[in-house]
Formats: sequence, C-alpha cells, structure tokens
Amino acid sequence: MRNTVATILGVSLIVGLVAAASIAANGFLEARAMERSVTVKGLSEREYLADIVLWPIQYTTASNDLDAIYQEIEASNKKIVAFLLLKGINEEEISTSAPAIVDKSAQRYGGGDPGPFRYTATQTITVYSEAVEDIRLIMSSMAELGQQGIVLNGDDYNSQPEYIFTRLNEIKPEMIEEATVNAREVAMKFAEDSQSTLGKIKRASQGQFSISARDRHNPHLKNIRVVSTVEYYLSD
Repeated sequence: MRNTVATILGVSLIVGLVAAASIAANGFLEARAMERSVTVKGLSEREYLADIVLWPIQYTTASNDLDAIYQEIEASNKKIVAFLLLKGINEEEISTSAPAIVDKSAQRYGGGDPGPFRYTATQTITVYSEAVEDIRLIMSSMAELGQQGIVLNGDDYNSQPEYIFTRLNEIKPEMIEEATVNAREVAMKFAEDSQSTLGKIKRASQGQFSISARDRHNPHLKNIRVVSTVEYYLSD
C-alpha cells in the first residue's frame, strides 16, 4: 500500500514538474516574442522668420588730429541716428558704442608705410529690433548715408546683421508631436512589410532642436529641425 501511494505521489510530482516547465517555456516564448521591436526616426522640420535682428552699422574714419577725429565721429553718429529715426526706427532700439581708436605711432611692431594718417577710428552703432522685415528694407537704402560722406564697413564680419529666433518653446510641443507621428508612420510601414503587428512604444528619445539659416543668402529665414527616435514592440 505504501509503495502504491509513493508511486502515485511520484507520478503526480513528475506531471506537475512537466506542466510547470511547459508553462514556464510558454511564458518564456511569449516574453521573447514581446522583445521583438523596431527602432525608427521621425523628423519635424519647419521654416520661420527670425523675430529679432541685431544690426551693427560700422564705419571707419582717419585723421592726424585726435580732436578732429572725435568731432568727425560725433558728426557722423548724428547723421546715422537721424537717418535711422527718419526711417521709422525707435530711439530706444538704437545704441552707440565707444569708438575704437588706433594710434599708429604708438604701435611697437610692424613695418612698411604707416600711411598718411596717424589715427584711425572704428565706430559701431547697433540697431536691436523685432521689426525684422522693416529693418531689412532700411538696410537696402544705406547708400543714402554714403551720399552724406559716410563710408560703411559693409564687408566686415563684425558689421554683418544677426538674426535670432526666440520662440522655440512655443513651437516645441507641436514639432515633437509631428516627429512622433512621423516615426509611427514609418514603423507601421515596416510592420506591414514584415507582416507584423505594431505594438506599444518600448522606449523613445527626443533629439536636440537645431536652428540654422535656410541658406547663406537668407539668414533671416530660420530652419527649425528635430529628430525623435522611437522603438516599438512588434508581434506576429
């Protein structure tokens, strides 16, 4: 009788272990199936007009008399400011820096012809405005200052206008959503081609937003771009 009971218990234990192993194996296979995934990238790219322009107006003058060069700078500054005000720029949008004066006779190094003038002065008047399009129109009429005897440093790197886009936080949510939708469309196409079913998001990461000029001829037009990386589960 004892042997019979022991045999029954032994068989029951074996059956239980086999069943447990089968359940565990099925669970493992299901878990492995859930690990199938696809990683895709979604792009959102838009073009916006810059909302701030920083416009340095720079000119250079020269003289052998230091007092005379300061008087010339003062007169030129008045002409430039009057020109800007006449064009509709507000006075608070205009700032004038101190002139940078070089005394060639005080330079210890350098050879060759020192030139006819001892002093050279570089003056910068800066316009900071949100009226980007209006300022661009005014830039095209700067020849009027040349007619008044003011020679501007138009080709100098430091005199190039800078265009700034400050509304990134306003457009971020929409662009992130757009990039995510784009990524899902790509993932769904992949799932369809591989005869799979697209599941939930396994993980996602948002790339850095980049702001750049559309091209070198239109620095006032900004290209805003973000790429989101999303990994989705796949199932048969």
